[in-house]
Amino acid sequence: MIWIDLEHKLPTDADIPGWTPWTREQWQTWLEKSKQLVGQLAALEVAGKRKERNDLIDANSGHWGALKEWLLALSGGKCWFSEVKELYSHYDVEHFRPKKEAKVLDSTERDGYWWLAFDYMNFRICGNVGNRKKGGWFPLQDGSLCSTYSCQCEESESRYLLDPIDVYDVGLLAFDEEGRAVPVPGASEWEEQRVLETVKRLKLNEHVPLAEARRKVWQQVDGLIEEFLRAKARCRAGNNPAAKERLRSVCSEIREKTERSAELSAVAKWCILFRNDSQLTRLTS
Repeated sequence: MIWIDLEHKLPTDADIPGWTPWTREQWQTWLEKSKQLVGQLAALEVAGKRKERNDLIDANSGHWGALKEWLLALSGGKCWFSEVKELYSHYDVEHFRPKKEAKVLDSTERDGYWWLAFDYMNFRICGNVGNRKKGGWFPLQDGSLCSTYSCQCEESESRYLLDPIDVYDVGLLAFDEEGRAVPVPGASEWEEQRVLETVKRLKLNEHVPLAEARRKVWQQVDGLIEEFLRAKARCRAGNNPAAKERLRSVCSEIREKTERSAELSAVAKWCILFRNDSQLTRLTS
C-alpha cells in the first residue's frame, strides 16, 4: 500500500510527474458538475427514489473516470493498494466509501455513501482484482458512528478498511519474506483485525502472482543486502577501491528498489527494516 497525500493535491498542480495540469477553469467546471450531481441525488433521495438515485450515479461514471489519469500519476502508475502496475489487472477508480450499498462483516447491506459518489477525495486507484472482491464492503467497528447525508461524520467512523490516503493506516501494513502482507509488529488487536480484513477483502495475499512478486522482491533485496555487508567488510580491512566502488553500486541499487516510484517498494523497505541495520535503513530515507 502506498501513501497518497490526496488532501494536498489537485489536478491543476504542475509538479506531478507524467501529468499535464488542468486549467483552473477545467477544475472548477468539474467541481461544479459534481455539486450539481449531488444536488440531483439528494432530490431523488428525498423523494424516496433510491433506484433512480443509483441509476444516476451509474450514468455518470465518466465524471470520476475523468480523474483516472491524474490519480494514477499521483502514484507513479501504481495501484494504491497493491503497489504494482500490471499484476493486479486493469485499474479502476475505486470509491473508498461505497457509493450505493455498503456491506458489513456478515455481508448484510446498509445504504451507501451516495453523496460522496462524485467527491474526488473519495476516489482511489485500485486494480480490479481487489476492487471486484471488495465491492461494497465497508464494515465499521461495533459501536462506531455511521455517517449519513443528514449527519456527515466520515472522519469519526471506526472503519475496518485501511486507506491509502491515511499515512497512519499505511503504516499498519508490513510484509514478510514469503511475500505476505501482515500487520506491523506491535499492532493492537483492533489494528490487526483491520489489516487482516483489508488483506482478505482486497486479495492482497490470495492473489498468487502478487504474493510471488513480493517474494521475489524480498529475495532480490536480501541478496543486495548480503553484497552490501560483504563490500562493507572489505572496506573495513583497508584501502580497497574496488570494494568501495561495489559498495556505492549496491547502495544505489538498494535505493532504486526502495524509491517511491518502484513497484513493491514497501516490500523492499521491510526487507531492510528486518535486518535492523541503521546504515541500511538510512538508504531508504
